[in-house]
Amino acid sequence: MYEQTLVNIIDDHIKPHVLKRMNKGKKWVYGYNKDHDVVVISKTGQIGDIYEIQGLKIALPTESNVTKFSKSKWEYTLYPKELSRFNSVFDWNEAPDEFKNRWFDYIDTEFTRREEGFWFLNKKKPTYITGSHYNYLQWSKIDIGKPDFRESNRLFFIFWEACKADHRSYGMCYLKNRRSGFSFMSSAETVNLATLSSDSRFGILSKTGPDAKKMFTDKVVPISVNYPFFFKPIQDGMDRPKTELAYRVPASKFTRKKLDSNNKIEDITGLDTTIDWKNTGDNSYDGEKLSLLVHDESGKWEKPANILNNWRVTKTCLRLGSRVIGKCMMGSTSNSLDKGGENFKKLYENSDVSKRNANGQTASGLYGLFIPMEWNYEGYIDEYGYPVFETPEDKVLDTFGNQIQMGVIDYWQNEVEGLKNDQDGLNEFYRQFPRTVEHAFRDEAKNSLFNLTRIYQQIDYNQDLRNTNILSKGNFQWENGIKDTRVIFLPSNNGRFLISWVPPINLQNRVILKNGFKYPGNEHVGAFGCDSYDISGTVSGVGSNGSLHGLTKFSMEEAPANHFFLEYISRPQTAEIFFEDILMAIVFYGMPILCENNKPRLLYHIKRRGYRGYSMNRPDRVWNNLSLTEKEIGGIPNSSEDIKQAHAAAIETYIDECVGVIGDDQYGDMYFDRTLNDWARFDINNRTKFDASISSGLAVMACNKNRYAPINKVVRNNISLGFKRYDNTGSISKIIDR
Repeated sequence: MYEQTLVNIIDDHIKPHVLKRMNKGKKWVYGYNKDHDVVVISKTGQIGDIYEIQGLKIALPTESNVTKFSKSKWEYTLYPKELSRFNSVFDWNEAPDEFKNRWFDYIDTEFTRREEGFWFLNKKKPTYITGSHYNYLQWSKIDIGKPDFRESNRLFFIFWEACKADHRSYGMCYLKNRRSGFSFMSSAETVNLATLSSDSRFGILSKTGPDAKKMFTDKVVPISVNYPFFFKPIQDGMDRPKTELAYRVPASKFTRKKLDSNNKIEDITGLDTTIDWKNTGDNSYDGEKLSLLVHDESGKWEKPANILNNWRVTKTCLRLGSRVIGKCMMGSTSNSLDKGGENFKKLYENSDVSKRNANGQTASGLYGLFIPMEWNYEGYIDEYGYPVFETPEDKVLDTFGNQIQMGVIDYWQNEVEGLKNDQDGLNEFYRQFPRTVEHAFRDEAKNSLFNLTRIYQQIDYNQDLRNTNILSKGNFQWENGIKDTRVIFLPSNNGRFLISWVPPINLQNRVILKNGFKYPGNEHVGAFGCDSYDISGTVSGVGSNGSLHGLTKFSMEEAPANHFFLEYISRPQTAEIFFEDILMAIVFYGMPILCENNKPRLLYHIKRRGYRGYSMNRPDRVWNNLSLTEKEIGGIPNSSEDIKQAHAAAIETYIDECVGVIGDDQYGDMYFDRTLNDWARFDINNRTKFDASISSGLAVMACNKNRYAPINKVVRNNISLGFKRYDNTGSISKIIDR
């Protein structure tokens, strides 16, 4: 049975008596509440449900003034004919006072809903939508007329409202599926905010300049043109401009308060709110001050344009010093990694709300949001706007009144099955309609050194196991804190190690003493590979991770064969913590380690502690051909072209034999997705950033060291024993010359 993980309603996040007291006094303030770690999007001083979306806790307003439409679902309310004849506030001023008094409440209510949001009964359940969402549904014109209500869009706008409310956030980085409506929703929000703002600038960027222009002319301008007169500011220039939409007087100046028939709209000087677009480039909007930047199709910026470089520039347009004064609404599907997808992937990963710096901000400043395709796939949304995940047992209609015969999950699986023999086609389908973040960033098969089909087969299989207990996270620790005794494993959600197999007690901490030296007792069971680092910190504060992988061999012990059982990809605060982590892991499992020796501090650490016997020598040379340093500490260099080729070939062989579909309905047991994705992107000519590939490849080489052992050539020389050879043909024997 499908279980959604997009949104979770948190109970008792705030103590009931605190919630009751604060609500009674209407003391909840719009914005981030540090005391309760929640973003309040209510503007009434009271909060109700607390949603957790993508790790961000969001407090909604309390239920109030719930509107019940005739069919218990969202309905667009027709614009009153009496008001539709007004094109501007100047026409309104000429209307009789009696007429204006009759419509004051209606206009004021629309402003309130636009500001505070709207409650309505949907499928007999009170449902809240934000003011921006209400304005999008009620007053925005899109290509099909008026938008449909969708639950996925409701969650999108709630998350966006939280991004606006949170002073730590620069906006959102939305990883979406195709045809999700982002372009129209962001266009509607641009017009919504611009028509309420003074002395502000709103910008639009897309994957190309013509795309940004098309969004401006085909979406932003029509939405603005079709606004009701009471929301529409006085506009400068043409009705349908091509480059810039300029508002002279914001709508709030003449309609927010009750209009007095004797008041006239004064010409407000010094106000200049504009919406425009720019050509795509790293320095677009450089030096500008923006209230909102819409970044459409940001996952499709191809070289020489770079979305990362542009964001570093435009981010400064949204702040004054440390104060965030504007927001970014960024959204896109992803191209393949070499066509802009890799940079967008980095940006999205740097927008994880669970990973913040000391200032409380993510690395990018944005908040990442991913809505799986099953929430927003055309044809599988019921008449109430909810996604139909599974094949319905009862009759379910879509928004057009057609019966939905199948669940979206089954439909998606059928599409995937039909593309299983077309890997590039399948990966493109995954990118356009992703169910996971991994799907969204699938690369083209031709761009990978290894068998991408098998790698992605394994990743998909692992996704089906994500709610099982195959992997455990934790740290190793010396028993009772006494070093060089026994090592124990302690599970922890913040641990640096991921493990899938723990050896039985009789194999744990097994060590062999030879002539007073320690050697691993489980060398016949498996081995480790490690990509180390020497420096605790770097000038930029960013350095490659240390990486460790454990792999088993085929053995008679109680251990799975050819199984990666440990993944460690981390960079602790000091190199010494990393060294001790590695040492404890190899001692606990009792297995040797093959480590790159170009960064030797880890190997010296192992030797000083008396574990030189655990450090493998390079397998491609005999002892007499090792250098003095290699004899002292072991390890293998990474500079040799032969070693690089052997390392890549080792990974390739393992993938072909042990990853993905390996038999009839049988899959490999490589459960570490981070390593699988690292293999998918591995570049043999630029190995530095692929820490997981380096260490995992060394682990494969360590477990198959006999393949790399040098072959001694046998040279046979003829030795003369002094015997002569004769030719006895004829009557006289003759000596045969050699």
